[in-house]
Amino acid sequence: MNGTPKPAEVSTKLQRIAELARQMPDKALTSLAYRIDIDWLKEAYRRTRKDGASGVDGQTAEQYAANLDGNLESLLTRVKTASYRAPPVKRVHIPKDGGTRPIGIPTFEDKVLQRAYAMVLEAVYEQEFLDCSYGFRPGRSAHQALDAFWKQMTSMGGGWVLELDIRDYFGSLEHSQLRQLIERRVRDGSVLRHVGKWLKAGVLEERTLWHPEMGTPQGGVISPVLANIYLHEVLDVWFEREVKPRLKGRAFLIRYADDAVLGFSLEEDAQRVLEVLPKRFAKYGLTLHPEKTRLVRFAPKRHDDDDDPDTFDFLGFTHYWGKSRKDKPIIKRKTASKRLRRSLTRISQWCRLHRHDRLTTQHQMLARKLRGHYGYYGITGNIRMLTKYCHAVERLWQRWLSRRSQRAKIKWERFKQLLRVFPLPPPRIVHSIYRVANP
Repeated sequence: MNGTPKPAEVSTKLQRIAELARQMPDKALTSLAYRIDIDWLKEAYRRTRKDGASGVDGQTAEQYAANLDGNLESLLTRVKTASYRAPPVKRVHIPKDGGTRPIGIPTFEDKVLQRAYAMVLEAVYEQEFLDCSYGFRPGRSAHQALDAFWKQMTSMGGGWVLELDIRDYFGSLEHSQLRQLIERRVRDGSVLRHVGKWLKAGVLEERTLWHPEMGTPQGGVISPVLANIYLHEVLDVWFEREVKPRLKGRAFLIRYADDAVLGFSLEEDAQRVLEVLPKRFAKYGLTLHPEKTRLVRFAPKRHDDDDDPDTFDFLGFTHYWGKSRKDKPIIKRKTASKRLRRSLTRISQWCRLHRHDRLTTQHQMLARKLRGHYGYYGITGNIRMLTKYCHAVERLWQRWLSRRSQRAKIKWERFKQLLRVFPLPPPRIVHSIYRVANP
C-alpha cells in the first residue's frame, strides 16, 4: 500500500453524504462514519497542517509520516474497534498584547482523526449553514464577509449596527447542549462517541491534567466545526427564522466564527433585538460582553449640524462613512488601530530577535510578512494605512539593525541606500471592489 490517497473516491463519498443531508433536511443521519476508510484517513492526513508543534506524545508530523501507512492502518483499526482514546491536549502560553494567551496543541495523530470526522460533519452541515455564516467554511473567507456587510449596509443607505462580543466563546460551549444540537442532524454512534471523547480528553498544563466541563477541544481541528454548529442554531437560525419576520424594517446578520454584526434600518428594531439577545445566549450558556457589545448609529452625515456617525471594528477593519470621488456617501474601511499596533509589535519583536541574521535572510522574511499583511488588509480605500504600515516596518528594521552592536548605528540616509539593495514590497491593493465589479 502506498501513502497516496484516492481523492476521487473520497470526493464521491463526501458528495454522497451531502446529497443525503439535502434529501433529508428534517431527519437525523445515522450511517456516516462507516465511510471512513484508509483512503479517507489519507485524505485527512493530506489536509492536516504539518508545521505545528508536537503534542503530549512528542511526535512530529515528520516522524508520523516515516511510517504513514502503518500508522494510519493502526489508527483505523482502533477507530473501527472503538478502542481509540483521545489524548489530552498540551497547553502552552504564547505572548499577546503585553501578556500571554493559552493555546492547545493536540497530538498529530489526533489532528488527523479530528480532520477525518470534521470532513464528515462539514459535508452534512454545509447543507444546513446559512449564507450569513462565513467563518471556517470551505470556499468562504473573511473578505467575503466584509463585502457582504458593505453591500447590504450600502443598499440600506445606512442604519444601525449591533456589534456582538461573546465572552470566551470557545471555552463556554455547554457539552450537553452541543450534543443535543448535533443529534438533530447526526445520530451516528461513532461520530457522537468520538466527539464526546474529544470534549472529555482533558488539558495537560505543566504536568497537571484537568478536564474542562465546557468548551470545544483546545486547538482541535474539529473545534471550528463544532463552534459553527453551536452558533448556527443559537444565533443564525434564530435570527433569520424567528427575529427577522417580527421586525418592522430591514435587517441582516453577518457572522465569521464568533465575530458577528447585525445591521438594522430602524433603531427600534435594533433596540428590541439588543434586549432579547442576552436571554437567548444565556439559554445556551453564553454571555455577551456588556462593554464590547454595543449599538452604534452607522449612517452617512446628512447635514453639517448632524453629529458624526459612529465607527465600529469588524474582522480587523474600522468601518466608517466617507465620501467617494463623486462626493457621494460611501462606506470606507481601514486597518483597525489595535490590529496595526499588534502587528507592528510582532514585527519589532521579530527584528529584535533576528537582528544578527544575515541581511538577505532578514529581508526575505520581512518581505514575506509585508506581503501577508497586504494579502489581508489590502482592500479598496486602505492604501494610506498600508503605506503607514510599510514605513513603520522600515523604521523598525532600521532601529534594530542599529542595535546589533555599539558601533552599528545606521542613520536614516544610509538605511535608505540599503533599501535600494534590499527593497521591501510596496503597498498594494489585493482585494479591489472595482476588480470584482469589472473582471
